[in-house]
Amino acid sequence: MQIHGSAALVTGAASGLGAATAALLARLGAHVYGLDLEAALENTTTPTPGVTLLPADVTHEEPVQAALRRVRTDGAQLRLAVNCAGIAPSTRILGRRGPHSLELFRTVINVNLIGTFNVLRLAAAAIAEAEPDENGQRGLIVNTASVAAFEGQVGQAAYTASKAGIAGLTLTAARDLADHGIRVMTIAPGIVDTPLMASFSDEVRAGLADGVPFPKRLAHPAEYARMVAMFAEHDYLNGETVRMDGGLRMAPR
Repeated sequence: MQIHGSAALVTGAASGLGAATAALLARLGAHVYGLDLEAALENTTTPTPGVTLLPADVTHEEPVQAALRRVRTDGAQLRLAVNCAGIAPSTRILGRRGPHSLELFRTVINVNLIGTFNVLRLAAAAIAEAEPDENGQRGLIVNTASVAAFEGQVGQAAYTASKAGIAGLTLTAARDLADHGIRVMTIAPGIVDTPLMASFSDEVRAGLADGVPFPKRLAHPAEYARMVAMFAEHDYLNGETVRMDGGLRMAPR
């Protein structure tokens, strides 16, 4: 599919994977609409050329619908949606303070899995309105899982469940949307050097990087963004979860 001239919706666009993806797609000529929580957008001081930032909680229907109405009002045709919004708290099922909080588990599932599905279903309806290309393709939706979907570590029960749900959703979503000419792909990153990682010491970061077979470093958000662009340009990729982890297989802790 053509990125240049198309509209793209990117969630979690205020920082990390979402910000890198929105910036790259804008440089490639897409009309990018970046969604994030209002508080996160308030901390975004440097606007990215070609990216329109809109406040939206991905777990609610109306803010996402409002963003899609804005795309239509601007006269752009949505062909690409990228789900980057997510949270990653760490709590053991049974810890010093007792059992895992059920409310926390619900919150992680709600943001990571239900939020992803909410955007996927609404974006799919918008993309389905586009004119198909000569191969019948209308667009692409990219979701974000994690290597934790396959090798969740100690304290990652909620996060692992949410990301495994996204990985499991991928093929079914691709099959559901095939008749509409919409492809669905998922990226499962390893350890990415996002703003969250900046809070860790150099020693901790070096230890994490040392566990990666090659290259022995943390992944860059820009590498995730390049995978999104590659998926868009490679029309025969569909219904698959692709790891981006340098060969990393997570240990129990």
